[in-house]
Amino acid sequence: MPSSRLSLRRTFVADHFHDLPGFLEARHGHNWELEATVAFDETSLEAPLLTALDAWVAQVDYTLLNEKAWLSGRNPTAEALAQWLLEHLEARGFVSVETRIREKVNYWAACRREAE
Repeated sequence: MPSSRLSLRRTFVADHFHDLPGFLEARHGHNWELEATVAFDETSLEAPLLTALDAWVAQVDYTLLNEKAWLSGRNPTAEALAQWLLEHLEARGFVSVETRIREKVNYWAACRREAE
């Protein structure tokens, strides 16, 4: 049976800084953008995905990302945020195809679970 994909975007504003050896940077903020693409076999998936994305955004919007427990011991990079979002969606039962976090116009990171 063919599988379809649904991609949705959300934006959020958050500060972060980098303080691990080899990657130091003062506190600064971004207008971030996320995009999540999930596989589905139903046409009614948009509302639950919107709810899941909005729940994740509520955790990070207008916050200092370094204070988030999920990022403890890690620099809050776009790569780390893409992984966090992927795991958030998978924990809610979505078959995540790919998540992307855009930090700047020309800087984004993607995370996807490879087929096993």
